[in-house]
Amino acid sequence: MQAPVGPAATPELVAAVSSAGALGTLAASWTPVGQLREQVRGLRSMMSAPFCVNLVLAFEQRERLAVALEEGAPIVSFSWGAHQELISLTRGAGAYVLVQVGDLRDATDAVHAGADGLIVQGREAGGHVQATRPLGELLRDIRSRVRTPLLAAGGIADPASVKEAAHAGADAVACGTMFLAADEADVHPRYLERLIEAGARDTTVTTAFDGGWPDAPHRVLWNTTVVEWEAAGKPLRGFRPGEGESVALRRGHRVLRFDSAQPTRDTVGDVELMAMYAGTSVRAVTGSESARGIVDRLTKSFVSASLG
Repeated sequence: MQAPVGPAATPELVAAVSSAGALGTLAASWTPVGQLREQVRGLRSMMSAPFCVNLVLAFEQRERLAVALEEGAPIVSFSWGAHQELISLTRGAGAYVLVQVGDLRDATDAVHAGADGLIVQGREAGGHVQATRPLGELLRDIRSRVRTPLLAAGGIADPASVKEAAHAGADAVACGTMFLAADEADVHPRYLERLIEAGARDTTVTTAFDGGWPDAPHRVLWNTTVVEWEAAGKPLRGFRPGEGESVALRRGHRVLRFDSAQPTRDTVGDVELMAMYAGTSVRAVTGSESARGIVDRLTKSFVSASLG
C-alpha cells in the first residue's frame, strides 16, 4: 500500500501504484470537495483496480466522505480516530474500511468500531505520527490481541524491514516515504534532493510544524527551522524564532514559517525552511523512479520475506 503523503499523492501516483498491483491512496483530508469529486471520479474512470481515499479525523470530514462514497471509492482509510458512525456509513456504502492505529487501545477501539483492517503505524513513520513505539514491537502486541488484517507502516523500505514486519504479524505493508521519490509524486526538486541525500538519522520527530495542525507530532528531515526552534528551547507559539515570516508561496498561498505545508513542485521561495516529511525509510531513497518500479521492488521484498 502507498500511504497518504499529502499533496505529493497526486491522482497520477495513485493510479500508477494501483495499476502496478499495489494499493494507491489519495490523501483527501484538505482537498476542496469539488476537486475531490473530480479526482475520485477520474480514478474510477481510468482504471478498474482498487484504490483508497484517506481522511484524517482530527478534522471534520463528513462532506468529503460523502463525496468519496458517492463517487464509488472502493476503500477508505481513516487516520487519527476510529469514528463508529463514519465507519458504519462507509461499510454501508460497500467500501472496505482501514483505520490507522498507533497503540493497542487504538487497535481494539477500531476493531470494535467495525474496521475491516488496521494500518499499524510505528514511530519510524514519516509525516504525522500517532505512535510512540517501534513498529515491530507494536505489531507483535496488536497481533496477539486481534485477528483483523494488519498493514505495517513506518520504516518499511527494504527486504530486511519487510521481513521483520511480516514475522511480527503483518499481512501487508504500507510505505509513504519511498513513494515521495516516484516520478508521479508532486515533490519539489530540492525536497527530492534532500530525501536522496538523507539517512534515517537525518529525520526527527517534532511538533515544530504545527501551523494548521496543532499538537500533532510529525517526523521530518532536520532543517534550519527545527534546529533554531530547538536551540531556543522549543518555545511556544508567539515566541518562536522567525514565527509569522513568509518563507514561500505554494499554489498561490503564503507559507509561513512553522506551517505544516510541504514543498510541491510549484512552490516558490525558501523551501529549505518548510516541513519536509520523511520516515526512517528515507535511508533507501537513492533516486527518483517510476511508481511501478517502487512497487515491483517492495513486492519482491514482501514475497521473499513471507517465504523466508
